[in-house]
Amino acid sequence: MKSILRPLTASFVIALGALAAPASQAQELRIGYVNGDRVLRDAAPAKAALAKLEAEFGKRDKDLNDQVSRLKVSADKLEKEALTLTETERSRRQRELVEQDRDLQRKRREFQEDFAQRKNEETQGIVERANRVIKQIFEQEKYDLIVQDAVFASPRVDITDKVIKALNAGSNGK
Repeated sequence: MKSILRPLTASFVIALGALAAPASQAQELRIGYVNGDRVLRDAAPAKAALAKLEAEFGKRDKDLNDQVSRLKVSADKLEKEALTLTETERSRRQRELVEQDRDLQRKRREFQEDFAQRKNEETQGIVERANRVIKQIFEQEKYDLIVQDAVFASPRVDITDKVIKALNAGSNGK
């Protein structure tokens, strides 16, 4: 039993010795933090991608919203006229409304899927560019570690503004 504890004790003493190293060695470690959400929200390429998506999908979204409005008007009209219609006519118009609603829901789902796919494509391009910029900053400024996901990060290590500035300037070797 003592032979097992001896190597563990030696390892523990070595680990304590490493922790007690001079503060000057600890200061040489260079760490950076990048807020990826902020990059995807605030960088010029991200804003341009959002504008591109809005231009690409804006008309289709407007058409769907117009179709929703027309369907609502038709449903309101049927509700008002329901008492004066024959049972056959009321049933026919209700079926038409159900079919129109089903068609609208299908088109809305397709729109959302298409939009999500294109947004992912645009986002992926921006992420790749941002990663190139981060790597460039990492190498040029001799960082030891740059993280993107952190629970807490001091503003002292936050390099998000540098990344956004570099993306905006297009200095990522595009």
